[in-house]
Amino acid sequence: MNPNLEQLQHLTRRHFLGKSAYGLGAVALGSMLKNSLSATSAPSSDPLAARMPHFAAKAKRVIYLHLTGSPPHLDLFDYKPELVKRDGQDCPDAFLKGKRFAFTSGTPKLLGTRRTFTQHGQGGVWMSDAIPHLHSVADDLCVIRSMTTDQFNHAPAELLVYTGSPRSGRPSIGSWVTYGLGTENQNLPGFVVLISSGVQPNGGKNSFGSGFLPSVYQGVQCRSKGDPVLYASDPAGMDREVRRMSLDTLRDLNEIQARELGHPETQTRIAQYELAYRMQLSVPEVMDISRESAGTIEAYGAKPGESSFANNCLLARRLVEQGVRYVQLFDWGWDFHGTNPGEDIRDGLTKKCATMDRPVAALLKDLRQRGLLDDTLVVLGGEFGRTPFREGRTAKGDILGRDHFPDCYTMVVAGGGVKGGTMYGQSDELGFSVAENKVGVHDLQATLLHQLGFNHERLTYRFQGRDYRLTDVEGEVVKGILA
Repeated sequence: MNPNLEQLQHLTRRHFLGKSAYGLGAVALGSMLKNSLSATSAPSSDPLAARMPHFAAKAKRVIYLHLTGSPPHLDLFDYKPELVKRDGQDCPDAFLKGKRFAFTSGTPKLLGTRRTFTQHGQGGVWMSDAIPHLHSVADDLCVIRSMTTDQFNHAPAELLVYTGSPRSGRPSIGSWVTYGLGTENQNLPGFVVLISSGVQPNGGKNSFGSGFLPSVYQGVQCRSKGDPVLYASDPAGMDREVRRMSLDTLRDLNEIQARELGHPETQTRIAQYELAYRMQLSVPEVMDISRESAGTIEAYGAKPGESSFANNCLLARRLVEQGVRYVQLFDWGWDFHGTNPGEDIRDGLTKKCATMDRPVAALLKDLRQRGLLDDTLVVLGGEFGRTPFREGRTAKGDILGRDHFPDCYTMVVAGGGVKGGTMYGQSDELGFSVAENKVGVHDLQATLLHQLGFNHERLTYRFQGRDYRLTDVEGEVVKGILA
């Protein structure tokens, strides 16, 4: 319903008579329970006020590391000796019949990995030589080798991961989390986005947008180089006192409009102006990684003043330590088709992994050392997988690459009440399909929300006459990965 018309409806006698019984009953109930209600449960005019989840949570916050383009999981986490044995053979027709691939047609050649795989940690987690630093944190990792999706192009697949729909317009998971939990630090956004490699995510800002939720819940993009947040600084000639006076005037005008029209975005606007004012002091401090010890900076491979995935991993730790609920990192450059040497699963993958492997391992160790890993969910992966055969366009060249593949791929989760040192699910011997414990995108979303204390079917928002949720009409909690 149009919010203006809804506000007018609330002023009618019919509405008063129809709803007053519920309203008076709520007043009486609230009076009887006033001593048992927690402060965080009480209604608040601040949309980012901290709130309680549906039940006791294992995790309080999330760091989601998205490898944009989707890494070749068969060269990192899912070891297939049989595929190596049959390298160069024609792909069996049974695996191709009725399938569509982004850039491959005809009968492609099977492609066994050129990486060396070994087992690590007490759980014997298989990992390749492309990610040597992650070997040292194997006992913190839960490697899900049975992920599947129904999207094989980047933007729709990424939107499905983050919004629950392959089409734009739905709220992202970070927005759902801050809508449900608020933030623990009123001087920082509840949902922060960090982008490395200089490229926006495939789904654009929809991948971290608020959709039809109030815009106060959208991701705030911060930069590790230059001003952390664009346009938050005072304009030339305006000091902080004048800025405060102007914001007070804007707040008064917005409150008049809110009383008259009741539009939810008016309250959002007030909250965003106030947050931006507080961020002017808090954000530059938390985004300054030069405040870290030389040993910490070295462990991540970070370089203060530059923009990199390593810097962003260190920033992610600093942000969650200060109470940010959801930190989203996007890192471009994982689309290993083999169309140039940088996309080769041999040297190209070695070079790209060098920018990710060390900082992610350092992040997990740092969170563990600071007592944060047990209640921080860390997620690592792409939007789909890569084919067990050579990409069609590059099949006759010297560069080895893989096409998009939705049927079976790998995601990694750590911390936040998830079993470490485990491998969950299996793909078949050639890596074409899930052989055991299939995990869909909505299942993973339901599980992440569950660890944050939410029943994914109850975390909803009414829009255009129906209740929407992140997991749409699907999703089951993957109990096999929970500690």
